[in-house]
Amino acid sequence: MDMWKLFMTALMPVLKLIIITALGAFLAVDRFNLLRESARKHLNSLVYYVFIPALICSILTKSITFRSLVMMWFMPLNILLTFIAGSALGWLLMKITKASHDLQGLVLGCCAAGNLGNLPLIVIPSVCKQSSSPFGAVDVCYQKAMAYATLSLAVGCIYFWTIVYSIVRAYSCKVSSVSKVDDSTSYPLDLKEITDPENHSKPSNGLVVTVVEKKPTPDVANHTKFMETLKNLVLKLNLHLLLTPAIIAVIVGLMIGAIPQLRKLFVGENAPLRVVQDSTSMLGDACIPAVTLLVGATLLKGNNHYQLEVLPEENLMKKILGNFVSGLKGSGVKVSLVIGIVAVRFIALPMLGVGIVKGAVHFGIIHHDPLYQFTLLFQYAVPPAVTMSTITQFFGAGETECSIMMLATYACASVFVTVWSTIFMWIVT
Repeated sequence: MDMWKLFMTALMPVLKLIIITALGAFLAVDRFNLLRESARKHLNSLVYYVFIPALICSILTKSITFRSLVMMWFMPLNILLTFIAGSALGWLLMKITKASHDLQGLVLGCCAAGNLGNLPLIVIPSVCKQSSSPFGAVDVCYQKAMAYATLSLAVGCIYFWTIVYSIVRAYSCKVSSVSKVDDSTSYPLDLKEITDPENHSKPSNGLVVTVVEKKPTPDVANHTKFMETLKNLVLKLNLHLLLTPAIIAVIVGLMIGAIPQLRKLFVGENAPLRVVQDSTSMLGDACIPAVTLLVGATLLKGNNHYQLEVLPEENLMKKILGNFVSGLKGSGVKVSLVIGIVAVRFIALPMLGVGIVKGAVHFGIIHHDPLYQFTLLFQYAVPPAVTMSTITQFFGAGETECSIMMLATYACASVFVTVWSTIFMWIVT
């Protein structure tokens, strides 16, 4: 297909994304203040608890069958490879730029975790709707695209809250430990033995009291040790974070889609519970515009550097750029670090992704579906996950720096995502 037509096909979804994101940013400006902090908080809760689960469940129920699920087995592995390769490149970038200790977790997280949910949900189905789309009939293409993008969101969410959360937490704890060394004081006695009210072996009067404890039986001791080990493992892996509304929706959607008896109850014109599926689908339709508006508002209001004043429209973009530059200087983030993250996410990872996916096709590991291959390639060319801002707020480390990196990478994304989408379509068709 003509390269120019492929470029225009790739450009249209990105332009839609830019327009809605810009609208979200303008609605968050103090002059309009429609997406103020409280409004963003409530809308984000609706997206998290209602819209995203409804979208995932409705799409998976309609699009996923046991056969199609087996055919898409490579996608979870492909997404895992994006996290592993991004982490490795992020570690290399961290060493080259000599990033400060408090930014190392943020750098690794931004390089490892891409936006595998919102962006594929917006761009990939929109490509199918273009008249010059190389992926065949619009209806069939759109249905498959929504299934691929939804599964990408679900798997990416699981990896994010296990891999990236653990990385950022580990580096945050490391920074906290380093900062506490200077404040610590060495004592000749164990303070816990003196101050612990539960420790009766050394009372304040100086008398030594012998405490006779009843030794548990070996079976009881082993059971207690096993339960403590299991509890520590659950806490370390943060398994409770995997039970998010989105993951629960994935489980429900896959069960209904993959089990024919359940599928007949919800899907089809004669399905007795089709009204439930239709209602869920209507709620899911609100997900993409709501999320895109939130992305624009979050990028603008991510930290105090971007709290815009009431300005004439012609001075608005000038003020945004001025605040970004001043924020970059005030935060202490090296320009080389921002450029490095952009290079990792938009140059190194996409090139590596082409080699991985084309190699998998060559050896017959994945089936010859151009749209499926395009989705796998697209997962390597996305900006950092927006949820990184949530992680930095959670640990209270690098919030301002995260907002700067997000603004820089998403500003570059409009160009790079379009170019790489064009190249990917040319490769697979």
